[in-house]
Amino acid sequence: MHNKTKLKKYLITTLIISLIAILLFLWLNILEYHTLVKNYNYKLATIITKVKETTPNITEAELMEIINSKTNPNFKLFAKYGIDLNTTSLVLENNNLTISFIILNIIFLIIILTLFITIFLIYDNHTSHNLRELTKYLEEINKRNYNLNLDSNSEDELSILKNEIYKTTIMLKEQAELSKKEQKYLKKSLEDISHQLKTPLTSILVMIDNLLDEENMDLNTRNDFLRDIKRQLINTNFLVNTLLKLSKLDAKTIEFNNKPILVKDLINETIKNVSSLSDLKNITIKIKGDPKIYLTCDAKWQIEALTNILKNSLEHSFNKSNITINYEQNKVYTKITIEDNGEGISKEDLKHIFERFYQAKNANPDSIGIGLALAKTIIEQNNGTISVSSNSNGTTFKIKYFNL
Repeated sequence: MHNKTKLKKYLITTLIISLIAILLFLWLNILEYHTLVKNYNYKLATIITKVKETTPNITEAELMEIINSKTNPNFKLFAKYGIDLNTTSLVLENNNLTISFIILNIIFLIIILTLFITIFLIYDNHTSHNLRELTKYLEEINKRNYNLNLDSNSEDELSILKNEIYKTTIMLKEQAELSKKEQKYLKKSLEDISHQLKTPLTSILVMIDNLLDEENMDLNTRNDFLRDIKRQLINTNFLVNTLLKLSKLDAKTIEFNNKPILVKDLINETIKNVSSLSDLKNITIKIKGDPKIYLTCDAKWQIEALTNILKNSLEHSFNKSNITINYEQNKVYTKITIEDNGEGISKEDLKHIFERFYQAKNANPDSIGIGLALAKTIIEQNNGTISVSSNSNGTTFKIKYFNL
């Protein structure tokens, strides 16, 4: 508001000076008029007194008729004394007074004009200073220097422009910082991907070389090598497909096809995807919730996210244990809770559990460390959140889908 206050101050000052100037100018003109009238009447009264003394028979009515007469006077009489009634006042003192008042008016106008010019120059200098500042700021921004303090609470045109430049500077600064973070993240991701692909591919090459070098290898050993190669190829294929999905999600190129679906159907489809693992470990999955609850989401992607979470719970659950899936709904969100009775996650690992390629201490040797990261990305892009808590008695994942 500082600049706007200054502008108001300049305008109010100009208005006050203008008003004072008008009043003073009127006062000077009124004073001039009264002075000349008084002086003229004084001289006229002196003449009338003299006429009365020299001509006692003249009446007052006749004198007033002479004074107010509109007949043309005889100018020749005054010409003898060098008086031109068209240009010079008969009362010579009035000429001097008129000149004095003209000089006063000129001085007064010069003072007023000087004040107006001073106010304009001050305001113009202030505006020019702001423009020079904005030019310097823009030059610094062009040099990629975004650490500038341009914030202003004013509301005049220049300050609004300054605030817009400030917003643009903040946006450019955030984009520059984000770009740096993305470059670091991309570098780390490429390093992680390279490492994740290098290990299985190296293993496959070693096993193939063994198969080629050992022509007389017994059948059981050869089959073991082939099974290992197949397992590594499956893991590599899963990694590549998952990375492709993550890259599409990161690039925001996936459009979710949100439709209403019963939550119980969403969970049942998820359980089907991990049925072989649950049967292998003899784990019972219990479902609790209102079967009439609907959720608006992209079923395909959310089933994949829930499958990754449930698969993680199964892998870390004890054989012949239980996993409970609860779901409920209120006016704000729909919540799905997946709770297992496994070994739990350490505090050190818990804060990194959703990071890409993170390997927890008790992770499966074949785990790539990307499933939970993918699940989190999918859920968050479908208006949801995910959190995890864990202790020695098991782990609980809580997923909330907010109603829009």
